Amino acid sequence: MVTGLGATTPLGGDVASTWAALLAGRSGIGPIEEEWAADLPVRIAGRLQVEPAEVLGRVKARRLDRCQQIALIAAHEAWADAGTPETEPERLAVVIGTGVGGVLSTLAQNDVLEASGARKVSPYTVPMLMPNGPAAVVSIEFGARGGAHTPVSACASGAEAIAMGLDLIRLGRADVVIAGGAEACVHPLTLAGFAQARALSTRNDAPQEASRPFDTARDGFVLGEGAALVVLERADFAAARGARVHATLAGAGITSDAHHITGGHTDGQVRALRMALVSAGLDALDVEHVHAHATSTPAGDLTEACSIAEAIGTHPAVTATKSMTGHLCGAAGSLGAISAILAIRDGVIPATRNLDDLDPEVKLDIVTGRPRRGRLTTALTNSFGFGGHNASLVFTSAP
Repeated sequence: MVTGLGATTPLGGDVASTWAALLAGRSGIGPIEEEWAADLPVRIAGRLQVEPAEVLGRVKARRLDRCQQIALIAAHEAWADAGTPETEPERLAVVIGTGVGGVLSTLAQNDVLEASGARKVSPYTVPMLMPNGPAAVVSIEFGARGGAHTPVSACASGAEAIAMGLDLIRLGRADVVIAGGAEACVHPLTLAGFAQARALSTRNDAPQEASRPFDTARDGFVLGEGAALVVLERADFAAARGARVHATLAGAGITSDAHHITGGHTDGQVRALRMALVSAGLDALDVEHVHAHATSTPAGDLTEACSIAEAIGTHPAVTATKSMTGHLCGAAGSLGAISAILAIRDGVIPATRNLDDLDPEVKLDIVTGRPRRGRLTTALTNSFGFGGHNASLVFTSAP
């Protein structure tokens, strides 16, 4: 059972504000105005709407990398939303994925080393840069002794974390799991690297129109930052304490392409989609809504569209919220999961922004213009990452 939701994103500092912005079709993408971006080929990004230090306080924030800060913020919201479940510490686990972990701390402290020498490097450097940092700080904060895990599978990390949370509960290793993803890597190096790979949109003059999933004029994704976490509970545990349930995590599928370091493949994606349905005990015709990975790259969007059509069909209503948030990389899959959960709970699917001219090769029912309302019982989310990582999750309405 999904009993808690927490997030901080380019659209808002919590789930409610992020969800309201998604339904309103607002964009969280804007220009990077710092001097360090002046000479970069890409000068736009999805930055956090609320700075972490405003929530955590500056003293606590300075000892944590930015991705650890936002993971902690999202975890507190999710835990409170779940009603602060009381469980044995050994039955509480944490799974928080990330794409690159504390890269901002790594690069910042390397600058300190080169400019001022070893004695000026922060003693918190290693705890801040390690990819397992977000899972570690959240497990310490909540006293979770049932395991603190960190899937690092590029842009599939957040979804893989939720899938691992499902496994932990099904295997009997945990009653409650805090799961999801966190990413904060808006930096000259990451922007330059993605730009050199021609993965980013170069619409510097129109940032809010830059992310265009499935549109014929799409030219790359927009880098974003944020964290999104859920609280998962064993069904009978949640029922015994009278927990409010947002939705049910019914199944998950994880595969790898073994194909190309940056390019996805329909075979691996189709297998992940079908595996998720088998895990959930559902058929393709049961799926009413798909939250697409759809980053806005020319090749990636088309590959996914073909995969959805082959594995599920063209009947589900499809949305792509990266058109508003940008690509949160390691947190993208978990934010997509929250969108799908809320779509089921509230009976409304956010519309895809900036889709003015649907690619004629995309044979899907894409929600555009305004949110689509109606009762939903089953939704599926996709997350695909560099390295050929594929993760699909299936959510159903609360019992």
